[in-house]
Amino acid sequence: MTKNNDAAAVIVGGTVAIDHVKTPDSEAADLLGGSASYAALAATFYAPDVRLVGIVGHDFPKPHLEMLEKRGVDLRGIEHSDGESFTWSGEYLENLNERVTHRVGLNVLENWEVKVPAEVADAEIVVLANMSPDNQLQMLGECGVGSTERGRFVIADTMDLWIEIANERLHEVLKQLDLFVINESEARDFTGTSNFIEAGRILLGKGPKFVVIKLGEFGAMLFSANGGSDTVPCPDSFFRCAAFPLRGIADPTGAGDSFLGGLAGYLASHAGGDYSFENIRQAVAHGSVVASFTCEAFSTQQLEAITKKDVEARLEAFRKMTAW
Repeated sequence: MTKNNDAAAVIVGGTVAIDHVKTPDSEAADLLGGSASYAALAATFYAPDVRLVGIVGHDFPKPHLEMLEKRGVDLRGIEHSDGESFTWSGEYLENLNERVTHRVGLNVLENWEVKVPAEVADAEIVVLANMSPDNQLQMLGECGVGSTERGRFVIADTMDLWIEIANERLHEVLKQLDLFVINESEARDFTGTSNFIEAGRILLGKGPKFVVIKLGEFGAMLFSANGGSDTVPCPDSFFRCAAFPLRGIADPTGAGDSFLGGLAGYLASHAGGDYSFENIRQAVAHGSVVASFTCEAFSTQQLEAITKKDVEARLEAFRKMTAW
């Protein structure tokens, strides 16, 4: 994989998990899971310097960590505990848009306090993958966001649980973000509206400079506060990206996290410190294409199997499909 020596470093913090997944067609256990795992691996398709922050237990499969390291992920921010690893077991229903969680084992996450080694804390792009708002705030502090002269670009994801039980702390996170990523059901819950144009406006009002609402198989929406009226966004403040069409989906787990990582990796390698609407617009499209690969196999198996050339070929097809 070609490396861009001028690329910004990316640090990704969040969960690193062991997943057990059942779909209508198959089932697999002891898979690599966790928001940060997917995001970090996806970022490596663009960024040569990707650093992972998380915690694993004594039972975490070594091959998963070896694979990440082989793909260029810096693991110095991974804490190793004597406890048991975070685990998730779930089942997808027939349409694969709905899933049932059978078991969550918080284990090492229950009392985890984020620690970021000094040698990896200075990354320009900070990605707060899905974890508790308390952990997200801890990571911001550990990375020195807001307390140093050097500018950072901070991206965060969340989930419905934190909107429900840690809403106040989540609002504290939002005030420190450049880009907030949230899925469609969470956006409805968080803003109290089913109109995504209005939801984007409300979310921008909570602090971030940019907002992405993920729409699953229907793509994503990007919002910024630059221009537009109260009801109608303008092209300089709104972008609607399609999803890459797939003939079949094996396992959608981690697609949103892969989108997050692909987006961050593209910005690290191509933005050159210019985190403008146009560059983020490009990053959304690249993240969408990387995420499409995740859905084609269990866990990170397809991301492990493909190369940068595969991503570039799908991007070119995506451009032709969406031009008019």
